[in-house]
Amino acid sequence: MTLQAYRLTKAIFADRAFDGEGARLNGGRWNPAGIPVVYLADSLPLAVLETLVHLERSRVLDAFVWFEVIFADALVLGLPAEELPHDWQANPEPASTVAIGEAWARRRASLLLRVPSAVVPQNKLYLLNPAHPDFGSVEITGPFPFTFDQRLS
Repeated sequence: MTLQAYRLTKAIFADRAFDGEGARLNGGRWNPAGIPVVYLADSLPLAVLETLVHLERSRVLDAFVWFEVIFADALVLGLPAEELPHDWQANPEPASTVAIGEAWARRRASLLLRVPSAVVPQNKLYLLNPAHPDFGSVEITGPFPFTFDQRLS
């Protein structure tokens, strides 16, 4: 079975959208600074919401692109709900979730790790490990232009 996920990024970073450098520099909910991962969403609308919650100013909503990523379900390790730390949705991101993502990335346990979105917990995010030996097996299409609705600015 194949799965799809989506990545939304600023157009100026399109050529580096899958190197994990942004997450390596800044860290995130599921990775510490120093560990490169690529955050994907299970739908383009979720990718939009995840982007919006991380923007500091809505005036920067121009020049974005999106990618579709297709991969085999067998390449995904799911984080069971019972293994989620009680504080997994805390803001700022808690050390507990960062540690989970770091351990997964360092072990190269799978190409992708499926985790819930803190923005919409019913939806999933995928962490893609660009250092994993199976990285070349994903199919990436895009970039495609994306325009935010002006009412969001």
